[in-house]
Amino acid sequence: MADLLIPGTRVVHHGEALQWLEAQPILAGCSMITSMPDYSEFPSWSLEQWKLWFVRSARMVMEKCPDDGVAIFYQRDRKREGCWVDKAFLIQKAAEEIGMAQLWHKIVCRAPPGNTTFGSPAYSHLLCFSKGIREELQKSTMDILPQAGKTTWTRGMGTQACQFACKFILANTASHTIVDPFCGHGTVLSVANQLGLHAIGVELSRKRAEKASELHISLLK
Repeated sequence: MADLLIPGTRVVHHGEALQWLEAQPILAGCSMITSMPDYSEFPSWSLEQWKLWFVRSARMVMEKCPDDGVAIFYQRDRKREGCWVDKAFLIQKAAEEIGMAQLWHKIVCRAPPGNTTFGSPAYSHLLCFSKGIREELQKSTMDILPQAGKTTWTRGMGTQACQFACKFILANTASHTIVDPFCGHGTVLSVANQLGLHAIGVELSRKRAEKASELHISLLK
């Protein structure tokens, strides 16, 4: 962490997320914002194999989060053989396994209300967990985010959702660094930097890791 002394700096590691996390101590001074891979990215696995991996991965992210930080997940459900795969449930299951409390569960609209979508819903989940932080009632925030914001790819987290998550961390924790162990193109990292936070990302794809190291997204609407 010594290389993150200048506000707004960014480090992206090319590697496997769980291996990287396992090698880390609890990440003091950090909060986590991430979006974990869908089962479609593991074509050789059964759905049950992916679910086990997903819960383990969520638990690992939470375990590395310090007591005075938060772990925020942005996830979109999928439909498989006529049934929804509920990722919010799987993340909540991981949180219960390690005794981490859910602070809030937001719905982020990906399409205007009233529209019909196919394969995945018109919304994403934005879920926040912490060991030690508790949200004061008078500081409650909106339950529905009208827009996710722009993305750099179909699996990316929208810029407005990123801003909401980062601003919550700035207002409610002492964290100075955002860690995204599944950083993709680096939208979370870019937004965090622009809001004055350090950022650490991990990405398995070398090409995406390189993009995440350099990505700059304007926060202007």
